[in-house]
Amino acid sequence: MKTEPNLLRIAGAQIAPVWLDREATIDKVVAWVRSAAANGAGLVAFGEALIPGYPFWIELTDGARFDNPVQKALHAHYLEQAVQIEAGHLDRVCQVAAECGVRVVVGCIERPRDRGGHSVYASLVHIDAQGVIESVHRKLMPTYEERLSWSPGDGHGLRTHACGPFTLGALNCWENWMPLARAALYAQGENLHVALWPGSVRNTEHITRFIARESRSYVLSVSGLLRRTDIGAHIPHAERIREAAPEMLANGGTAIAGPDGSWIVPPVADVEQLVFADCDLRRVREERQNFDVMGHYARPDVLQLRVDRTRQSVVTFNDQTSDPH
Repeated sequence: MKTEPNLLRIAGAQIAPVWLDREATIDKVVAWVRSAAANGAGLVAFGEALIPGYPFWIELTDGARFDNPVQKALHAHYLEQAVQIEAGHLDRVCQVAAECGVRVVVGCIERPRDRGGHSVYASLVHIDAQGVIESVHRKLMPTYEERLSWSPGDGHGLRTHACGPFTLGALNCWENWMPLARAALYAQGENLHVALWPGSVRNTEHITRFIARESRSYVLSVSGLLRRTDIGAHIPHAERIREAAPEMLANGGTAIAGPDGSWIVPPVADVEQLVFADCDLRRVREERQNFDVMGHYARPDVLQLRVDRTRQSVVTFNDQTSDPH
């Protein structure tokens, strides 16, 4: 059967993590990647911080109280369950991507060795259809109470990748509201944008269509879910968190908009579900006819953006000695 060179089926996997359990959540991600691929997806994306989950406890347990033993216990558990890419924690996700021939974008809490191994970042990971991790983007600025848990990232992951006929870029949650972060991806030819969210219709119902209309691109907003019943007994102070939690902590909102800003799939709430769209690159070309933000409508003689994509580090070691022996 002849493959249509302009088409790509994309999927957003709106699922709940096995909250604060890295390995069980990865089991779930692997299963949903298989399901998306079986339904013809060339790309499947998951919500922000999905592995092992968003730090909902902060706003439910007096999270700003300094030197508090409850917060220390929960944070220590979070570090234990976070992802160390260098340790191979995402290897099974890479393997299923290669096995199914599908690109994966997944949000995780990363505890990287290159920053000492004791701080965490809200990272999104691009895994290609051969199972290779192409880039890791650490969220530029945690939002509000997230700053009590997550560290600010850097520009190293502001990169796009080939995804079938499309050029794919992605951002985490509220950094999708940062015009210069969006511009950094647009300038690299992005025409398929993935916005990762922990889960709320209020976050996706406006900005998804806005980014699509601004960029004349397809936009997939993919969200997580979390219910009070997902707060397991393995979590420190689980009963206290459950007592303070609403029935639905994150209600989803996964949605897809076309390059004219119209809904292909309006926000989906309250259910675990795969959301699909068949994207046609010709629609992007049609909409760029009258507005191309980094092409014929740009004015580089007036407006330019400088992006630092070095990976931040606090130390540089020089181990060379004067004695060659």
